[in-house]
Formats: sequence, structure tokens, C-alpha cells
Amino acid sequence: MGDDMRSAGIRPRWAKVYAIGPTQLDVKVGQWILVSHGRWTRGVKLEDANGEVTLRRVDANDILLVSDSEPTDDGMSTQVLMDSKERW
Repeated sequence: MGDDMRSAGIRPRWAKVYAIGPTQLDVKVGQWILVSHGRWTRGVKLEDANGEVTLRRVDANDILLVSDSEPTDDGMSTQVLMDSKERW
């Protein structure tokens, strides 16, 4: 989830869920979430058996979509729900 410092980098980003808080009911560990641009914390880098990962905190209100499978990031759909009530 880095910003390439160009306007093309200003867009939502996909991220894999590695952990959730005790009150989180909308997503599960292992799912993929689409997060509004810039709505994540600075990362903490950790290394596990799969290599280096960067963990970031995301507020549930900033999740746009949830996917059970890894999305392809070959472009963004033009259809994004804007009303959070319609999102779930």
C-alpha cells in the first residue's frame, strides 16, 4: 500500500487481512479488503516464514469492498458504492 507520489497513485488499495480486533464482524482473517486511499496507518515491518510483510491498521469505516480471493489489481472498476449503508 504505497503511494508512488503521483496522482495515478491516489486510489483505493487492496490489502490482505492478517488479524482483526475483537469487535470486528464484517471481515475475517485471510480475506482481502479494498481500502480508501490513505486510510491506513504507517506500517510495521515484520518477517515471517513467507518473507517480509508490512502490517497496517485500517478502520472498518474505510473498507470499500471485501473479497475471499486475491483480487487482480489490473485496474479499478468505475462502480464503487459511495454510501456506507449500501456497502454491507
